[in-house]
Order: sequence, then C-alpha cells, then structure tokens
Amino acid sequence: MADYEYDVLIIGSGPGGYVAAIRAAQLGLKTACVESRETLGGTCLNVGCIPSKALLHGSELFDEAANGTLAKFGVKTGKVEIDVATFQSEKAAAVKDLTGGIAFLFKKNKVDWLKGHATFKDTHTIEVDGAAHTAKNIVIATGSSVTPLPGVEVDNEKGVIVDSTGGLALPAVPKTMVVIGGGVIGLELGSVWRRLGAKVIVVEFLDQLLPGMDGDVRKEAAKIFAKQGMELRLSTKVTGASVRGKTATLTLEPAAGGASETLKADCVLVSIGRRPNTEGLGLDAIGLELNKRGQIETDHSFRTKVDGVWAIGDVIPGPMLAHKAEDEGIAVAENIAGQVGIVNHAVIPSVVYTMPEIAGVGLTEEAARESLKASGGEIKVGKFPMLANSRAKTNRETDGFVKVIADAATDRVLGVWAIATVAGTMIAEAALGMEFGATSEDIAYTCHAHPTHSEAIKEAAMAVRGKPIHM
Repeated sequence: MADYEYDVLIIGSGPGGYVAAIRAAQLGLKTACVESRETLGGTCLNVGCIPSKALLHGSELFDEAANGTLAKFGVKTGKVEIDVATFQSEKAAAVKDLTGGIAFLFKKNKVDWLKGHATFKDTHTIEVDGAAHTAKNIVIATGSSVTPLPGVEVDNEKGVIVDSTGGLALPAVPKTMVVIGGGVIGLELGSVWRRLGAKVIVVEFLDQLLPGMDGDVRKEAAKIFAKQGMELRLSTKVTGASVRGKTATLTLEPAAGGASETLKADCVLVSIGRRPNTEGLGLDAIGLELNKRGQIETDHSFRTKVDGVWAIGDVIPGPMLAHKAEDEGIAVAENIAGQVGIVNHAVIPSVVYTMPEIAGVGLTEEAARESLKASGGEIKVGKFPMLANSRAKTNRETDGFVKVIADAATDRVLGVWAIATVAGTMIAEAALGMEFGATSEDIAYTCHAHPTHSEAIKEAAMAVRGKPIHM
C-alpha cells in the first residue's frame, strides 16, 4: 500500500472544508486543509454570512432608534446618527473573532493549514505554492464566488459598482443604491443600507422576488419590502452600465423586451447569484469533468467518479448554503473514516435575514402539489398570521405568517414557511420535526411555551386540520 503524507486533505476552509477537517481529525485521521486566504472560514466567515449579519444587526439597532420604535416604548434618544467607520469596525471584530476561533480549533485538533492555492497533479497529489503534498483522500470544498453580469463591470475599489464583498465594506451610506437581483444576498444588503438612509431600488429579472421560495412568501415579502420603502422593479433586466466619477448609469428594459430607460445611482450592488469555484484546480489532470452548471457530481456519500476524490458544499449540486456544507463536511469525514455519514437534502432550511426574517424548509406549496399530482394525492395547508401571535403583538412586530404544508392522506409535514422577526430560529423546530417524519398533528399537540413566536407554528399546524385557536 502506498504511503501518503495525509489520510485526508481538504481543499478550502469554508464551512464545509473546515468542519470536514476538524471532524476527520476527531476521527483519528491525519488531516490537512488548504486555504489561500490570510484567515480561515472561506467566503461565509470573511465576506459573507457572518459580516453581513453584523451589519444587519447594527442597522436594525439604528433603525429602532431613528424611526421611533424605541420612543414608542418610552426610550427617549437625542438626534440619532450613524458612524459608519465604527459600524464597519464592529463587523471586522466579529469576523476576526470567528476566523481566529477556527485557527484555534485547527491547532487543538492538530489539523495542518497549508497556505496557498491547490492544484491537482494526480489523484493523490496536489501542489500548494510549489510544494507537493499527498493524501489517500482529497476533498474538494472550494465554495463559490459571485456570478458576473455581462455589461456591468464590478470594481469594489471604486465603490460605485460593487458585488456582495464591496457591498459589505462601503465607507459611507449611499444616497441611492440599485440592487441588481431580488434574491437573498441582494435583499439582505439592500435592507442594511436602506435602514441607514439610502434610497434602495431592487431590479429583478423575474416577476417576483426570492426565486425558489414558496409563492405566498414571495408575494408577502414584496409587500413588506415595499412598505418599508424599497422600490421594486420586477420583470426588468439590466443591459448595461457606465460609470462617470462617483455615479453609475444603468440601462434597463422590460424582461420581455421593450423600450429601454436609464437609472442613475451612486452605488450599484450586483447580486445575481453565485457559481462554483473549480477553476485552477487542475481537474483535467485527474479526469474529473464538470456538469453543465459547472458543478462536480457526487454520489450520496460525496464520492466523485475519481477514486479517492470527494466533493462537498457549493461545488456540488444543491442549495449554496453554509449549513448544508457543514453537514456534508461532517458526513464526508465520517464516510472516509469508514462510518456512515448521511445528509438529508430534503430537509435543509433556508433563511433570509431581513427584518422580518424569512425562512422555509421542505417543499413549497407549488412543489408539494406537483409532487403528489402523479399519484393522485392532495395536500392540506394551514396558515397562521403573526398578527394573531401574542408575542409578536406585544413586540409590535406583526408582519408575516407561518404556513404548514402536509400530505392530506398521511398528514406528514412536507414543508414549513415563515415570515417573522425570528423566523430563522423558528424554522429549526420545523426541520427537526420533518427529519423525524412529523405529522401536522404531532406539531399541533406538542406544547409550546407561551408567549413565544413559535406558537405560530403550533397554530399553523392546527390550521391544517381546520382548528387553530387564536383566529
């Protein structure tokens, strides 16, 4: 048997990669992780989900003080202003704490950090900054990067046309921000700068926001964002952009075709999606091809077609979510160690961290109806408005609802969707229930603490059978 430097070598230290490395080391495997950034954690911890949440939280605090919410509860403030430099420094502190925490965990678990870019030389050998390293198993966990928009050139240094990385680092509140793309990232960052005083215009090619989410959620979200002051330009495409000084001029036209118009802004955020990071890995050297979407195909155990090479996270099919990658990181390490690592991809929650938050797990109502149509099955749907939830009412945060979708014949829960201030936390209950095959009756007859937002999930489950109490 060949001797290798490592049992497992992971390429990428994002949520999938660093978790895979730590779990592999816990299982007694000699492990290394390749990362070219100066800090661990990948996009999520450095320029993604972690810094964006810091900005979201800070902007929400500012908004509560500036728009009278605190005054409504008797908390009096003087003139409210935002110090953007301090705002950004608090974000940086959060990132430093968390990325440093991963470095500590690597040392604790004896994971070697190989700094640099990795390129395959053969199935069991990679080169990192001129040095060759061998491993019995190599896991590709290189994540994803921003999808470019033809005709709209991003330059984060200038700060006029930016991507999500630039949108997290603006030194001042723009007067007008155009967000190209009505998905999760665009809406989250747009909401940050709107709360701080920017006029935000969202330009979306489709006729609704948040593609892939439940139809009722998409409609309600649009109403809420419009009420908050966002201007929504749906069914509209951006065909070009130019920059003069500190002003961008966009060319727009209807998605179905028609007369063009121009739109000016001092900041444009391009947020139309992400694509897998597979360039420069030298996959051709090991005969590993990509699918039509540029992804690496794997089996249920995360093996690629090349023996000894595995892949997880954003580079394989499925939602590009940090927690999906984390679960896959644990599973792939356990599979490599000879255990059984499984991820139930049918029960992966998704969250939009706007205010209110938007969350869902499982099938949308549209997908549930379609999936049961072939067998002649039907669904039942229960909805409960946050307006009727006691905790939401006392907090004066009553926008949104909870929706439970169940199989009419078996009562098994197929999907749960929510809009509420803490929907991201609430959805964990639904995911846990679905993982164990819960019926709507199981949720309805589980005692929920009062008064909590989560009671809305219980009431929506009761509504599946037509018996909610508080409406």
